[in-house]
Amino acid sequence: MSPAGRSRKDRLPLFRDYPQLATRLPHVSLADVPTPVEKMEAVGAAIGLAGLYIKRDDLSGELYGGNKVRKLEFLFGKIMGTRAKEVITFGFAGSNHALATAIYARQLGLKCSSLLMSQVNAHYVRQNLLASHHYGARLCHYPNLALLSLATGGQLLRSWIRHGALPRLIPAGGSCPLGILGYVNAALELRDQIARNDLPEPDLIYVPLGSMGTAAGLMIGLKAAGMKTRVLPVRVIEEQMASPKRMLRLIRQTVALLATLDPSFPPLTFSDEELCIRNDCIGEGYAQFTAEGVKAADLMKREAGIPMNGAYSAKAFAALVGDAAAGVLTGKRVLFWNTYNSRDLSAVAAGTDYRTLPGGFHRYFEDEVQPLDKGQGSRKGTP
Repeated sequence: MSPAGRSRKDRLPLFRDYPQLATRLPHVSLADVPTPVEKMEAVGAAIGLAGLYIKRDDLSGELYGGNKVRKLEFLFGKIMGTRAKEVITFGFAGSNHALATAIYARQLGLKCSSLLMSQVNAHYVRQNLLASHHYGARLCHYPNLALLSLATGGQLLRSWIRHGALPRLIPAGGSCPLGILGYVNAALELRDQIARNDLPEPDLIYVPLGSMGTAAGLMIGLKAAGMKTRVLPVRVIEEQMASPKRMLRLIRQTVALLATLDPSFPPLTFSDEELCIRNDCIGEGYAQFTAEGVKAADLMKREAGIPMNGAYSAKAFAALVGDAAAGVLTGKRVLFWNTYNSRDLSAVAAGTDYRTLPGGFHRYFEDEVQPLDKGQGSRKGTP
């Protein structure tokens, strides 16, 4: 394993708190953690919220940040102990998770195939596709989940024939109990930052809710740490894919995994009230930008220089801005957990010709992006 992939388990509070996990859980070091916490003076002043902070998971990786890197440390940790030569993962065409998987699979010497479904067009979709191709991902496009599911078996067989070993499947968003451990650890990391006086304990954490792993892990870790902070997940995907029932199942499975590996992990339970999900910020559907999200992203970029994604982080931040305007956050300490990558991939994308991608992806470069997307590169065919 390359030096970049060797595990440094002593840096993870999850392993320090529960030593048996360190001996039983494979892990590779990909993330640059702990990620910084910053007080947002200018943004807070603009929205009338003095106690506003941000957790900079956009800086979680040197090559590529965002919330996927923490999950991949545990997922790739298990994979590197097998004979697998390739990983297969899933998402929509502009998947940030698929891009992160491609980047870090290449770093670890693994092939990567991304099975991607159709979505509404946006500039970030173009950039993610071009960057994924640059980092060696084999991209496959499917119009819907049914066809993607049917194709998965063929992909497994193809990889077996080509590499002599079955590839390992990484679920969409990396959101399975093993991947979720990355955010159980992140919550304990936040606890340690509070103990160092990097910030006061927040009353609320706002976070986007897509594949649900980030919010689920934070909820588990915060409760294990005995903190009173409440996570407020803002749903950015259709309800059948992100519901309280599905999230509770993920939480229970993750807690069961932790307790099996280390019996000292507390037997946590969660009430319906603790799984309160914001459902009013998705707009017209997944990855369709909203006017509120665009306005919130503009504010964050102007006052803090931090980019946001109209499909995910901008909608969660718009919920926070709206709540501040309504006065429901007055006097509260609020943490925005930034899950979007801020590492600049524009040069990588600019150096890749979209016509080298499979034909199913060409329409994302030849068709116009959605009207609310004001990103750079508005000319057809550019990223």
